[in-house]
Amino acid sequence: MFELSAATLVGKGLHREVHVHPEDDSKCVKVVVLRGEEETRREQAYYRFLQRRNIDWISLPQFYGNEETNMGPGAVFDLIRDDDGQVSKTLEFYLDNLSSTPELVESISQALIKLKRDLLEQNIITMTLKPKNMVLQLRNDGVRCLIIDNIGNSDIVPISSYARCFGRKKIERKWGKFKGLLSKKFTNQSNAKKIISNI
Repeated sequence: MFELSAATLVGKGLHREVHVHPEDDSKCVKVVVLRGEEETRREQAYYRFLQRRNIDWISLPQFYGNEETNMGPGAVFDLIRDDDGQVSKTLEFYLDNLSSTPELVESISQALIKLKRDLLEQNIITMTLKPKNMVLQLRNDGVRCLIIDNIGNSDIVPISSYARCFGRKKIERKWGKFKGLLSKKFTNQSNAKKIISNI
């Protein structure tokens, strides 16, 4: 059983906490802390679906199954880190701080364009796209954007997961809502507006 504590905590959402894996710092462990069981089941079922499809995991951390922890069952995923070893920060963090890092505007734009292209090419369905659920991985060869939460298809009949024509429509619709969310949240930030207009 893995022991998780405040010392291993790297992130916290409404329903789940994320901890550095105690035995492998390239991985993290997600544990439910408040009524997140249904979300976790949906997410894991979709990850297993993607594993069967053998996607290339450019835009998502890989899922490695569940382990027992002192906080209950924990889902093990890749922990996304920058090339300097630091845990990658959220897209929301970078958009909030663009005034101090204007040199990242073009890199973030290109990372988001590549993310959308990969979602479409691999027909990866998400729930609501939010900047707090994405991380920007700063690498020596550029910036990569990955979705770390809210993956899956909640449709009663998930035809968009199997039929690409329906998947494309769903992904485009979700992306449009994502741009609208960014426009509303960062309405007074000129650098963020540049990124939104590019994607």
